[in-house]
Amino acid sequence: MTMATVAAIGTRTSVSGLALAGVDVLVAEDPDAVRSAWRALPGTVGLVILTVEAAEALGGATTAPNPSRPLTVVMPG
Repeated sequence: MTMATVAAIGTRTSVSGLALAGVDVLVAEDPDAVRSAWRALPGTVGLVILTVEAAEALGGATTAPNPSRPLTVVMPG
């Protein structure tokens, strides 16, 4: 059985420190990069930490609860 991993999507300054805790950091400096990072998430990701800007770029439908997608949380702004 494969363990789920944690990923973070957002600007370098907002998410890079999470790598120290073992989080897979996906740096995305603009909305297009955020959407590309989201689409590129491996199937092993069980939780995605998003910056406020990344969550806005993905929109509510993408981050709404759905059993086929990883759980998402938004970092406080």
